[in-house]
Amino acid sequence: MRGKLLLLNLVLLAVLVLIGRELRSNYRAARAREQAMKAKQVKAPPPPPITQPVLPPPVVAAGYLDVAQQTLFAKDRNPNVVVEQEKPKPVPPFPKLYGVMNLGDGVFAILSDGPNRQKPFKPGDKVGEFKLAEIQAESLIFEWDQKKFPKKFTELQDKAAEPVSAADSTPRQPATPPAPAAPVTPARPGPGADMGGGLSACNANDASPAGTVVDGKRKVVTESPFGKVCRWEPVR
Repeated sequence: MRGKLLLLNLVLLAVLVLIGRELRSNYRAARAREQAMKAKQVKAPPPPPITQPVLPPPVVAAGYLDVAQQTLFAKDRNPNVVVEQEKPKPVPPFPKLYGVMNLGDGVFAILSDGPNRQKPFKPGDKVGEFKLAEIQAESLIFEWDQKKFPKKFTELQDKAAEPVSAADSTPRQPATPPAPAAPVTPARPGPGADMGGGLSACNANDASPAGTVVDGKRKVVTESPFGKVCRWEPVR
């Protein structure tokens, strides 16, 4: 029995020796290959050619003009702003002038500030939408909307009160004889409509002479660029 065990041990020892020799042989071969690979000079391949990158064009402000003028949500946006000019207001009609006087306390003009309404106005007074800025020798200067408008007396005269021309005043031959005109009854002497400032107008057909005193007022007739101007003023 002991002989068999001894033989088995010898066989196993022989197997271990063979395995050890084989491992040693493999190790030496691997070391040899490693030393050979380390000793071998490998030639490096040539480097690839270097190409210069394409640089972007320089930034120009004009290139972003569309960005400044337009947006994705408002394509019609642009820097050309259209400013609508406000239409000028029409100048209102100027008042009519019926005379310029000076009674000792300053020059005033008799103007109409409404239909069939005449009043004396001094520089600085409001006449409708205008302001009477100045009274000159042959013209009036009005102020409206921070602008001044010089107007001559002839421009402001009531055309309806002017006498017609000789051509227009030539009477035409009527088809039938005109009826006899009714006699004009003289008006009662005395002050008429109140003109303000203690003054009163003269009644039509009032034939009383200048200087007549009625109801504490004296009749005064003066010359103006438009003819004779009649008024009644308080007796001082």
